[in-house]
Amino acid sequence: MPATTNSTLGALLSARTAEGAPELYDRLENKAVRCHACGHRCKILDGLKGICKVRYNEDGVLKVPRGYVAALQVDPIEKKPFFHAYPGALALSFGMLGCDYHCGYCQNWVTSQALRDPVAGATPTDIEPAGIVKLALRHGAKVITSTYNEPLITSEWSVEVFREAKKAGLVCSYVSNGNGTERVLDYVAPWIDLYKVDLKGFSDRHYRDLGGTLQPVLDTIRGLKRRGIWVEVVTLIVPGFNDSSEELADMAAFLVSVDPDIPWHVTAYHQDYKMTENPDTDAGTLMRAYEIGRRAGLRYIYPGNIPGGFGDLEGTHCPGCNALVIGRRGFRVTSFRLIDGRCPDCSTPIPGVWGDGTAAVGRSGIPMPVRA
Repeated sequence: MPATTNSTLGALLSARTAEGAPELYDRLENKAVRCHACGHRCKILDGLKGICKVRYNEDGVLKVPRGYVAALQVDPIEKKPFFHAYPGALALSFGMLGCDYHCGYCQNWVTSQALRDPVAGATPTDIEPAGIVKLALRHGAKVITSTYNEPLITSEWSVEVFREAKKAGLVCSYVSNGNGTERVLDYVAPWIDLYKVDLKGFSDRHYRDLGGTLQPVLDTIRGLKRRGIWVEVVTLIVPGFNDSSEELADMAAFLVSVDPDIPWHVTAYHQDYKMTENPDTDAGTLMRAYEIGRRAGLRYIYPGNIPGGFGDLEGTHCPGCNALVIGRRGFRVTSFRLIDGRCPDCSTPIPGVWGDGTAAVGRSGIPMPVRA
């Protein structure tokens, strides 16, 4: 039965494909192809799939997903999390199926692991880009976000959606593991305003446990900054996996070397999917990460996933005078004091994408599922 379930899903998805963008693959001899959508750069022989399970070779042509969603939800932008972009705005989040990693603690495993795990039950719902944009406008979203699966491996679809979204004046974003390539970043950069990268650790040993390697993620963070895209970085701190002070210090030092103004979200793990042996992260561990980041020279560090557990540290503080310029609790903005992107007390500029300089203070932080 499990094999039948997975093969049935595979058949459903194979009917929802298009040829991959020529920018994202090379044709090789004997009808093989080389895919450049993620850092694996899979060489895919005729009739086979890449590591992601959703990009495959059909008679020497790379076929990729299009024309469906497996998840749709309206979220506060703070849930993505973006803390330095359009505070209090709503983001329509859409996702497809598949991932190039296989993280044991994945909180979106129903979509990301649907083609690997027969227990995952997400199925595709047909929709066109204009339909997704229409839903975003209907629900008052300012932002549209490709998330839930790994967006890099479905970049052709994301760009197709984002082209429509830009026509409607929407802000476009990725929530991603960051396992990119120069070619895929060049492909998506003209259409993306905001990009969240998961920095899951700072050793190849840990990354190999998740199905990847560290270097492409570091290159992606640098590449996004070089292309002028607003970047925020999240590290889910898992006790016994990536919570040593040495590894946290290495992550913080790397981010400072790229830009000390990159917001670093250090968030709490809770037992999920296949990782149920490690204890949940406590507030003390996140505060240790916060202090490590401060000592390294990062200016904006946000402990998260334990609302109310850190006083006003969920908010944004001015690095010049330490005034609270944006207050938050969980996914809700509680105050907003920026004036033209600057601290109202000492005029220090606070880097970010602030739009019209206002915020939806007090908006409900409750995500809302959307029906296509």
